[in-house]
Amino acid sequence: MKRMIITAAAALLLCSCAAASKEESSEGFLDIIEQAVEDAGNASPALTDYSALSTEKHGYGQGVQLDNENRPAGAVDFNNVFGKYGAKAIDSADTKTIRLTFDQGYENGYTAGILDTLAEKNVRATFFVLEDYAEKNPELVRRMIDEGHTVGNHSVTHRSMPDLSAGECREEVMGLHKYIRDRFGYEMKEFRPPMGEFSELSLAVTRDCGYETVLWSYAYADWDVNAQPDPGEALEKLTSALHNGAIYLLHSVSSTNASVLGDFIDCAREAGYEFV
Repeated sequence: MKRMIITAAAALLLCSCAAASKEESSEGFLDIIEQAVEDAGNASPALTDYSALSTEKHGYGQGVQLDNENRPAGAVDFNNVFGKYGAKAIDSADTKTIRLTFDQGYENGYTAGILDTLAEKNVRATFFVLEDYAEKNPELVRRMIDEGHTVGNHSVTHRSMPDLSAGECREEVMGLHKYIRDRFGYEMKEFRPPMGEFSELSLAVTRDCGYETVLWSYAYADWDVNAQPDPGEALEKLTSALHNGAIYLLHSVSSTNASVLGDFIDCAREAGYEFV
C-alpha cells in the first residue's frame, strides 16, 4: 500500500514538473520521493508547477540600511518576499535571540577551536557543510553532531542554484542529504544556497525537498584568509550589529573569528541576548 501511495505521488509530481525532471531517471526520482514521503511522516509531497516560477538570479546581502530596531532592511524584506518558499534571513523580532552559523567550505585548522569555544560557552551553532568538506573532515562533522550542533546543507558542489535546472537543484540538495544520512545517520533540514544566490525556482525546489532555506541578517568580510580584519575591529562590528532575531554568518576559515568568538558571546550575553 505504501509503495502505491508513493508511486501515485511520484506520478503526480512528474506530471506537474516534467520539464524540470528530464535529467533524472524514474528510479532515482522515485527514491527521492520515497525518502521525502518518509521524512514527512507519509504525507504526500507538495506539488509545485515550477514552470510558473521565475528563474531570475538574486544575490543576497543584508545591506547597510537598518530599521529602528537595528535590523537590516534587506533581511526583513527577504522574509516578507520569499518567506512563502520556506526561506528566511532573520528570525522573529519578538525576542533577543542570536543564531550563530558557520559556512564550511574547506578546513583551515580553526573549526576544532571554534567547537571548543562553543562548548566552553554552552552555545549551539549551525554548520553548513559541503559534501567535499564532510568527506575530508568526518571527525569534525561527527563532533558537531555529537555536541548538539545543527549540521546544515550547503550543497554537493557549491554551484549557483539559480543557474541550475529544477532537477539539478534537487540533486545538489538531496545528494548531500543522502551522503550525510548514510555516513552519519543524521537528517539535515536547513539549506544555505552557495554564495547566497537564489531564484524563486531554486527556493521552491529546496522547500519541496523538505528543507528550510536559511540566509543571514549579518555578515562581515571574514572569509579572505590573506586579509583578516583586526580582532578588535571585528568584535566592534559584531557587537554593534546586535539585533533581535539575528542570524550571524561567520566563516570558520577565519583566524579572527576563532580569536574573538568567545568575547563576542560574552558581550552579546551582557547585552541581554540569548543564543539559540
